[in-house]
Amino acid sequence: MRALTWQSTKRVEVVDVPDPIIEAPTDAIVRVTSTAICGSDLHLFDVLGPFLSPGDVLGHEPMGIVEEVGSDVHRVAVGDRIVVPFVIACGDCFMCVRGLTSQCETTQNHEHGTGASLYGYTELYGSVPGGQAERMRVQLADYNALKVGKELPDVRYLFLSDILPTAWQAVEYAGLPPDGVLGVIGLGPVGQFVSRIARLRGHRVVAVEPVPERRAMAERHGIDTFDLSEDVADWLREATDGRGPDAVVDAVGMEAHGSPAASLAQSAAGILPDALAKRLMTTTGVDRLAALRLAIDAVRRGGTLSLGGVYAGAADPLPLMQLFDKQVELRMGQGNVQTWRDDILPLVEAPEDPLGTEDLVTHDAPLEDAPELYETFRDKKDGCIKVVLHPEMAS
Repeated sequence: MRALTWQSTKRVEVVDVPDPIIEAPTDAIVRVTSTAICGSDLHLFDVLGPFLSPGDVLGHEPMGIVEEVGSDVHRVAVGDRIVVPFVIACGDCFMCVRGLTSQCETTQNHEHGTGASLYGYTELYGSVPGGQAERMRVQLADYNALKVGKELPDVRYLFLSDILPTAWQAVEYAGLPPDGVLGVIGLGPVGQFVSRIARLRGHRVVAVEPVPERRAMAERHGIDTFDLSEDVADWLREATDGRGPDAVVDAVGMEAHGSPAASLAQSAAGILPDALAKRLMTTTGVDRLAALRLAIDAVRRGGTLSLGGVYAGAADPLPLMQLFDKQVELRMGQGNVQTWRDDILPLVEAPEDPLGTEDLVTHDAPLEDAPELYETFRDKKDGCIKVVLHPEMAS
């Protein structure tokens, strides 16, 4: 089959790889119909190469049709249309029953001290082949595979794999009061959904984004937007009675603009021998913290910061004095997809599409176009906001 594979830093290729097979009685094999490129995939493209091997299959936002199931799979059957969550969880352990599926104790990666295994996301999270491929093996299918209807287009359901539950969790973690104002830093795909979810709940949303096309998309959904500038924190305070938003979601994470020293360190890690690079990343690695620092500056005193973007630095210098002085609550973590998706499913199936799932994708393309589109997405060219790949689409 054809699959998008990591080859080296800043180089991915679509190549022939072996078809997946049933390896455990709880597995299912899925023919992928749609699979998205996530912003965190760009971290693999640029930064996290030391934890990848040439030929690793990427991608963690897939859906498709079940083609085969193991003998212990009973809730999904051949022919079912399913969405595959990026988190692999058991549903029964201490963490899962508390809704922390991204910390599942059955699939935790104890060797690296990390949480649950993830599809297509480095040896830190299990080196599990991902979903940017014609087919994929779904582990623990009865708990993880979400069966959906067959009438609506893929785009209505696809984002239940990751970015919709991730955005939902970010808004939940923000803990807004009924009349609260939410600030959002970054209007990529997660930031777009964070903003729409908060608006659907009746909140005013003020968002910061340097890319005009992303601001324009958010404004279609009733979001007040600001361009990125040196005084944008002042603008956010002025827009909220001088205090700042009640909560701020950082939907950017480690790929934020700014922090040139951190950017240089990330680039250096990508070209060092793997053993040295891994040590650098896991002991002295730092993120570009421009977005987080803006969020800390802008949030009102006594407010909440909710981190929806991915961070990976081990030695990030945080302004703890400022956080303490402002009495800021901080919440974060990988999206617990299985915990939130049942709450979101009625919204993606609603005729009026209240979350605008059909107004996010800017680039639909064949799987074969993936290498070019990784660069387009990374560089925010051609108005690119969200890319969805279709393995069955002709080139």
